[in-house]
Amino acid sequence: MPFSRATTPAPTPAPNLITARMVGIGMNFAAKAEADADIESTLLHASVLGMDDGDLRVLAVLTTWLGVHHTHVNADRLVRLVGAHPSERVRAYWAAVATWLNKDRRLARLVGAYGGASIGLLPTGTEFQVKRRGEDERFTGSKLRVPKGTLRDRREDVLSAEVLIRRHTGYRNRVLMGPSFRADVWTALEHAPDLSIADIARKASCSFATAWQATQDYRLLREADSNGAKE
Repeated sequence: MPFSRATTPAPTPAPNLITARMVGIGMNFAAKAEADADIESTLLHASVLGMDDGDLRVLAVLTTWLGVHHTHVNADRLVRLVGAHPSERVRAYWAAVATWLNKDRRLARLVGAYGGASIGLLPTGTEFQVKRRGEDERFTGSKLRVPKGTLRDRREDVLSAEVLIRRHTGYRNRVLMGPSFRADVWTALEHAPDLSIADIARKASCSFATAWQATQDYRLLREADSNGAKE
């Protein structure tokens, strides 16, 4: 079968799986972590829980996570996933995140994910609460109106980069190589070095060419290390 990169969002996992994956990427919920959970799809599913299902606790922790870890997100992949999502509320959240984190120019394309009017986070009473308490400064001037205090921001709700490096292989590789598809290919190879190039490309959600080149480099290093150990 010829290689084909996935272009549509994966089906939404069961809530308990999303929770395990959120814990796996460093969000502190009371659940067992899924080791090396996929980062970008987990972020997207968390935003669906927050924006479409009204789980403000998840949305608060997600937003704090992004404030701490956004520089290690694979922006190209996240932009692709968000752009393909059918929910306007979800896309409005990510457009608002891009406005907030505007110093990370890699996220700028997310602003275009939603072109409609500003929306309120709460199903009713957003404007009243904004007038009463003010607006969450992270989202001021964005496509999302969030009353101050609605989404708590506590650093202890997420793991630090130092801890996540030790617990998540993919995150560690992104710190080493940059938040790129090459780093994600490297992670896939560390877990399953004998996979075909097409399967590696699917796991890393990258092009066949990127997977092929990174795999050649990975296998070259393995061979060099093996030969060096024999000398």
